[in-house]
Amino acid sequence: MKKNLANLRQDYAAATFDEEVAHPHPFSQFSLWFDQAIASNLLEPNAMVLSTVDQQGKPHARVVLLKALDESGFVFYTNYDSHKGQQLQANPYASLVFLWLDLQRQVRVEGSVEKVSPQESDDYFSLRPKSSQIGAHVSPQSQVIPGRSFLEQRYKALEKEFAHTEVPRPENWGGYRLIPERIEFWQGRQSRLHDRLVYEKNSEGWTIKRLAP
Repeated sequence: MKKNLANLRQDYAAATFDEEVAHPHPFSQFSLWFDQAIASNLLEPNAMVLSTVDQQGKPHARVVLLKALDESGFVFYTNYDSHKGQQLQANPYASLVFLWLDLQRQVRVEGSVEKVSPQESDDYFSLRPKSSQIGAHVSPQSQVIPGRSFLEQRYKALEKEFAHTEVPRPENWGGYRLIPERIEFWQGRQSRLHDRLVYEKNSEGWTIKRLAP
């Protein structure tokens, strides 16, 4: 196993990323790369690793899905009572990582986090499939449950209850918006001499710096 892991390597040569072609605004640059990820038919191009820190300073990471992006930030949805929700309540800062291996690209985002408005959460919830809406009511996310049948029985009961009515959004379910202070774009290059351009926010806008790989 140790030998096999040591020999696992890939040399990257798909593209370059230089200051001359970088868009001056990171949201525009992200949108460009994100559109290219979608056009490449990648599986779940909006998947991102969300990292949070608990009250003891211990980091926690999991994969969530990006569901909206605008000039304000990156939006995802979850149960507010989940582990991630409790951690964001205690420490409203987080990071995101997007990895698009087929394009040999990675994007890291760091910043503060706030809840989106109830109206935004209602609007998104109304677009979800009914099965997913019911699932938001069924799951006491992150809590210990006795078994799979616990979820299945609750789902069947609520499916019957909402058979002929709209499913309301649970009060403890909604969106978060990560407001970026720092966004790093990574493009794989040969010999591990990767391109790393980081955008950092200041009072006048955004600065762009190159980092050593």
